[in-house]
Amino acid sequence: MLPTVVLVGRPNVGKSTLFNRLTRSRDALVADLPGLTRDRHYGRGRVGDRPYLVVDTGGLEPVARDGIMFEMAKQSRQAVDEADVVMFLVDGRAGCTPQDAIIAEQLRKTGKPILLLVNKAEGMARAKVTAEFFELGLGEPYPISSAHGDNVTEVVEIALENFPPEVEEETSHEHPPKLAIVGRPNVGKSTLVNAILGEQRVIAFDQPGTTRDSIYIDFERDGKQYTIIDTAGVRRRGKVDEAVEKFSVIKTMQAIEDANVVVLVVDARDQITEQDAHVADFVLQAGRALVLAVNKWDGLDEHHRDQVKRDIERKLHFLSFAKLHFISALNANGIPGVLKSVDEAYAAAMAKLSTPKLTRALIGALEKQQPPKVGRFIPKMRYAHQGGSNPPLIVVHGSGLDDVPASYARYLERTFCEIFKLKGTPLRIQFNSSKNPFEGSKPKPLTEGEQRRAHRARIRGRKLYG
Repeated sequence: MLPTVVLVGRPNVGKSTLFNRLTRSRDALVADLPGLTRDRHYGRGRVGDRPYLVVDTGGLEPVARDGIMFEMAKQSRQAVDEADVVMFLVDGRAGCTPQDAIIAEQLRKTGKPILLLVNKAEGMARAKVTAEFFELGLGEPYPISSAHGDNVTEVVEIALENFPPEVEEETSHEHPPKLAIVGRPNVGKSTLVNAILGEQRVIAFDQPGTTRDSIYIDFERDGKQYTIIDTAGVRRRGKVDEAVEKFSVIKTMQAIEDANVVVLVVDARDQITEQDAHVADFVLQAGRALVLAVNKWDGLDEHHRDQVKRDIERKLHFLSFAKLHFISALNANGIPGVLKSVDEAYAAAMAKLSTPKLTRALIGALEKQQPPKVGRFIPKMRYAHQGGSNPPLIVVHGSGLDDVPASYARYLERTFCEIFKLKGTPLRIQFNSSKNPFEGSKPKPLTEGEQRRAHRARIRGRKLYG
């Protein structure tokens, strides 16, 4: 097991900046705004040849009794329970605060090894910036700069010095399926993540915009490994006015691109909106396998349910390839069916299709319906092969294929999906036309002997035909 280092402290002391430096990534959102990080965020760090796990947490407000700050504090305490070493960050420019003293007292009671890091200490004398933090009773404070990297490597080495060197286990080249949960704000994405995981892993709060970052969580279900991604809600562009929310939307779009399967969550108690269709279209353009989950289905009468079904058929008709599930994330109803469809969609997206079978399927489609004439010629399709996965790409070779209409490409997509039972994933067709090998080439000049023979042939022709 790799040692786990957990970062805790008040809001806005630089925990996420340190997390990004330790993981050598930009996975955690960073802005000059207190309370930006809310859920536990896991990453992998390395100092020298020693790997370790690092956990970013939300700001710890020790006096919070309810609301979002209370939920953030609960997440931070759960992370401390999992820790091998706790790095307690304080702000060297703000000085020692009463909140720092309360947090220090709470951390002492856990019995965990604690390193006191005085952040934002760049350009300040060590003795001056650390002096007042000795009163916290956590040993020697270490001045660092998360933003500039000052003394960061040294404190990590100190944190890991009591742990034996770990030999990193060889990991399989097969990566577990990545499952992104996306949708508008407040449709129940985080609640669905918790229902799938079977624990309160992320903050689910009755307030739009609770999730601000994309949280990657590894889990196992029925012997299968998965990575689930909880994402921020995506609002209409005109309503996204805060810089932080704009970055949250970008992180959600990146999570969709990074995922293998996307679960689009819509609210059954609200209308299917234009924004739902926009998010669905982005998933489709990214070529990701898709499962549609209609949440908050419990408690609706038959009339309302029929109205929702008609609304989906009318506004999300372009998602006909996706499995549809009516669920209640709060009560964990319908969750096994969603995961089963995720497995099917992932298998379809990663399917390996042989060239002979694809070519036979193409010939069968041509026998039923030839492509329409383009100009004076009918396009000739000769064979097909697979050009990629996630989404499946089928490359059709032939001549005169440059102007095959989109309607015929859709006909081929439906045919291939039906024959190979590709459910839950979009499929793309690419046409490759063979080129005339003599196109653009200049005729070879005739030799002197060939010119004489050609001249004699022209003379004979004039004598025979006048």
